[in-house]
Amino acid sequence: MLINMNQMLKVAQSSGFAVGAFNISDNALFQTVVETAEANNAPAIIAVHPTELNYAKDDFFKYVVARISNSKIPFVLHLDHGDSVQSVLRAIRCGFSSVMIDGSLLPFSENVSLTKEVVAVCHQLNISVEAELGTIGSMGATMEKGVEGVIYTDPSDAEIFINETGADTLAVAIGTAHGIYPKGFKPELKMDVLKAIKEKVTVPLVLHGGSNNPDSEISEAVKIGISKVNISSDFKCAIYQKLREVLTEKEGWDPNNIFPECIDEGKKVVQQKMTLFNSIGKARLYQDIDAWRSELL
Repeated sequence: MLINMNQMLKVAQSSGFAVGAFNISDNALFQTVVETAEANNAPAIIAVHPTELNYAKDDFFKYVVARISNSKIPFVLHLDHGDSVQSVLRAIRCGFSSVMIDGSLLPFSENVSLTKEVVAVCHQLNISVEAELGTIGSMGATMEKGVEGVIYTDPSDAEIFINETGADTLAVAIGTAHGIYPKGFKPELKMDVLKAIKEKVTVPLVLHGGSNNPDSEISEAVKIGISKVNISSDFKCAIYQKLREVLTEKEGWDPNNIFPECIDEGKKVVQQKMTLFNSIGKARLYQDIDAWRSELL
């Protein structure tokens, strides 16, 4: 079942769990996420960065849309960190049900203006819009160039931003970073900032850079009000570490002989994240979506 982010996260927000957004760029990654979601009756978000869209090509997403549309599990197909109106329009043409427009590195007024422009287009097409305020750090070896440090989201700015743009969800900066943290680095999420933002805005909140953070902090963030957690590096690392093992130990080159063990390792991570987000079994909450769909549009 393909739904938009508004429909996905309104349920998560009202029921106190978060939905994982897992970045994919090929069929092995896609299979890892979709089959884990179906096996655990858990809603999931298929996230695609513009560089991943460039790599996978538009035609691949015809299959992705067909596959998740025919599933009994609720899925969102989401553009992650859209960097321009053009990248948003490309995602729309590919059948995405949700987009992110990331103007977080722009001055506040320009971020507002860009986000409003995307919202005006997408809302006419029943496509949800995620925006970002503040900046997520970057640990390198990630798709997002971003910045090395974090500029925390100002709660008062968040309130003004949502009121002016009409964005459906807001990615907030509370201390996470994209990528895998180096050895010895201990991230510390600022829960007081998250609580203050939660008091100012009512839209679902998003946590980017969810990989490699302590489970206890992610769990606490979900309890406070995070409704979507982005995961990329954690499950990809599991897959490609196993791939290195398999290629070292086995002779051969057929993907059907190489990738199954790797996908299984990725599935373990995805399932662990879904458990952490308390989304296991929550697909049942969306089974009557047709009954309340009109209320959310």
